[in-house]
Amino acid sequence: MTGAAKRLGREIALEFARQGWDVAVHYGRSAADAQETVSQIQGLGRKAQAFQANLCNESAIASLFKAVTGQFQGLHCLVNSASIFEYDRANSASPLSQNSLQEHMQVNLVAPMLLSQLMFEYQKSNRKNKLEKIAEDSLPSIIQLLDQKLINLNPDYLSYTLSKAALLSSVEMLALDFAPLLRVVGLAPGISLPSGDQTEEGFAKAHQMTPLQRSSKPIEVAKAAVFLAQANAITGTTLYVDGGQHLLASTRDVMFKTNS
Repeated sequence: MTGAAKRLGREIALEFARQGWDVAVHYGRSAADAQETVSQIQGLGRKAQAFQANLCNESAIASLFKAVTGQFQGLHCLVNSASIFEYDRANSASPLSQNSLQEHMQVNLVAPMLLSQLMFEYQKSNRKNKLEKIAEDSLPSIIQLLDQKLINLNPDYLSYTLSKAALLSSVEMLALDFAPLLRVVGLAPGISLPSGDQTEEGFAKAHQMTPLQRSSKPIEVAKAAVFLAQANAITGTTLYVDGGQHLLASTRDVMFKTNS
């Protein structure tokens, strides 16, 4: 699982462990956080190991996957959770730049795509006979972490949104391309944790701005991820876990509606 050292990624990794999964924990720079996640997973009686890799580097991505599959035989689920979330907007004092767009695209789109391809090749190599009947309980999966704002777009966080929109589009294409060996699904949380300079008060207000008057809690997103990893009939679609937040159009990112 990429980006599993902290925040939502950690909660997803821990829930997989609670449900009996061993977990490979990827991190970029947060070594101490990654080791803490590993320790918590091991405390649940499951195998865990931390793996460092710069997701802006294609060779590092390949080395990461090789290292993980060397330690975790029969890799069954890849969760692409790592992402960059930095503010830019075309009509603002922080406009989109080439460097910002490229960095977001590399981490939020290119890395998940490359890892997804590696996961598919891994599943192919593990199949002795491609025509062999696939067991009902053994359909591996890729879960792409997305964002509810992809349903109702607004101009805030432009580079981030463009990268996640492309990743959303890949879910259907990869699901078709990788079937029947591998399922590909999207998971789109709502506002689940404070972001950037959002205050706790602002986050609490934003969390209530949904039809259900509550958005997703990290544990709810994590439980949805485990469900998707075990839902053999689900592929090529995205599950929105956001209290209905995607049903309400907004011209601004929700955090700018609560911090003023």
